[in-house]
Amino acid sequence: MPEEEIGKVSDFFAHPVVAGIDLTGTLKVGDRVHIKGHTTDIEMTVNSMQINNVNVTEAKAGDAVGVKVTERVRHGDSVYKVTD
Repeated sequence: MPEEEIGKVSDFFAHPVVAGIDLTGTLKVGDRVHIKGHTTDIEMTVNSMQINNVNVTEAKAGDAVGVKVTERVRHGDSVYKVTD
């Protein structure tokens, strides 16, 4: 499936399992993302997203968002939006 890079992981929190992502593109709740790095390779649907601890349904380039992830991700991992 085609993918478009929309950001990079800037931080990771283990409890709850959340990735901090600096966006270079738009992201909405419900979008399918692929997070890929040196040892990371996960695909998931964005179920919840926050900016400054406030729930949001969409974010744009330049925003720093927190996204619940299914497993550990690492600083510098690339975030791609999977497009159909």
